[in-house]
Amino acid sequence: MQRREDVRQANFLELFVDLVLVFALAGVVSRVARDLINDDVVVRWRAMAYMLVLSLPLIWLWITTAHITSWFDPRRRKIQWIVLASAFGLLVMSTSLPSAFIGRGLAFVLPYVILQLGRPLILIPALRGHPLQQIYRRSLPWHVVSAGILVAGAAVSGGARAALWGAAVTVDIVSAQLRWPAPGMAGPPVSAWATDSKHHLPERYQQLLMIALGETVLAVGTTFTNEPISPATSALLVVTFVSTVLLWRIYFYRSGQILAEALATARDRDAAGRATGTAHVVMVLGIVATAVGFEAVLKHPQGLPEPAWLVASLGGPALFLYGRIRLERIVFNRLSRRRVVAIAALAAAAIPLDFAPPLASPIVAGLILLAVALADAHHSAGRPPEAPSPAH
Repeated sequence: MQRREDVRQANFLELFVDLVLVFALAGVVSRVARDLINDDVVVRWRAMAYMLVLSLPLIWLWITTAHITSWFDPRRRKIQWIVLASAFGLLVMSTSLPSAFIGRGLAFVLPYVILQLGRPLILIPALRGHPLQQIYRRSLPWHVVSAGILVAGAAVSGGARAALWGAAVTVDIVSAQLRWPAPGMAGPPVSAWATDSKHHLPERYQQLLMIALGETVLAVGTTFTNEPISPATSALLVVTFVSTVLLWRIYFYRSGQILAEALATARDRDAAGRATGTAHVVMVLGIVATAVGFEAVLKHPQGLPEPAWLVASLGGPALFLYGRIRLERIVFNRLSRRRVVAIAALAAAAIPLDFAPPLASPIVAGLILLAVALADAHHSAGRPPEAPSPAH
């Protein structure tokens, strides 16, 4: 096992994993949107919690796979098999999404458990004498704990299953953020979160955002083809596409565009890498929630909106902007006031939009995103491109 020396860009095998994740996140959107338009108010509100429980394991598997291909040479056959197994695991998990909480629980958790336990067991013997070996040794007991909680969740159903699965993925993510504490063991000599010098991992995070945006187009486009065409649904298709473009524009200007350069100049790559991963997870969840709101409105464009629909339609963009604020802090060490104002505007718009047609909420959210993009363009007009100034 050797560190990658001359491989910078994502290879075709990694892009294959990306395609599977697009399918997986689109499945999450369809599954959650189905509950969001349910007649039962409890089911509608529970749908947003289900979105987190289903999305986070998929995103986390993708992130841990990206770390593996960043640490090791993906041209090695053993790494290629691990990546292919990760892609297949994501695919199997995706097929169980429609009935994940009522029947096919094991189909969702077993691929996750096998990958989380199997990858360290494969890599630990191969990393004899390598500093990364200690990271996998420290992580393995935590994966065992989360695996037990996941399997216990598969033995029940409904809300109890969702609660246990949520606890399990929380164990995985929080323990990783804390560098997998291990009593009696010294801290690992290398960090699991530090970014590599070849810019591979920052570029993979950028691609994660593009995956989420592609999922939005796929999910809404598929739903639109199955719905009767009307002025309202046609207008929403336009709003969806424009909003997706605006999310892309807001992300890449300018922090997302120079993320790799910022992390390369960071003094503490561990802290910067950890904060970058968190910011991107938050933004992806915001994009998924936005897509869920689009789907709910597309299926019910007339009448009055349900409060849960407004949470998705307005809360999704707000969550994305919050993650983008965190990214701005990483790259430029400053607070993006324009995005703070936009979040406040989205919150304030919820009250009057409760009395407006459902189509009004994605339109208003799109206009607020447009205002942020125009403010960004005005801020940069006539000025040289900003250089990164990370705090870490």
